[in-house]
Amino acid sequence: MMQVTDFQKIGVGLAGFGIAFLFLGMLLLFDKGLLAIGNILFISGLAFVIGLERTFRFFFQKHKLKATGFFVGGMLIVLLGWPIVGMCVELYGFFLLFSGFFPVAVNFLRRVPVVGSILNLPGIRSIADRIGESSAMDSV
Repeated sequence: MMQVTDFQKIGVGLAGFGIAFLFLGMLLLFDKGLLAIGNILFISGLAFVIGLERTFRFFFQKHKLKATGFFVGGMLIVLLGWPIVGMCVELYGFFLLFSGFFPVAVNFLRRVPVVGSILNLPGIRSIADRIGESSAMDSV
């Protein structure tokens, strides 16, 4: 079994708070302060979980530079005072960056008792299967 360090535990907490602040910022009509705090906490949590060097390598791989540009550009647009436009740009970059993880997440969620039964419903199952297929095709 893999050992979880204290830094990784802190990172999971930071990333969780970042996601919570982002969600709260969107609920409160795109409050730019909450969105900025959420972005900072999410990125710092990711750096704590996988390490600074691996975080840097993840974001600045040659084939992910466009996605990183959209993600960071969206953050800057939020900070400049255009939160709705910035979040749209940032979400596009997020989906480009993390699209390789979606099949893994869907397969994990299918094993969770309540969520798995929801994902196996007829309409939702076809969508979840397409997410797994399209990302699997990208990796080939």
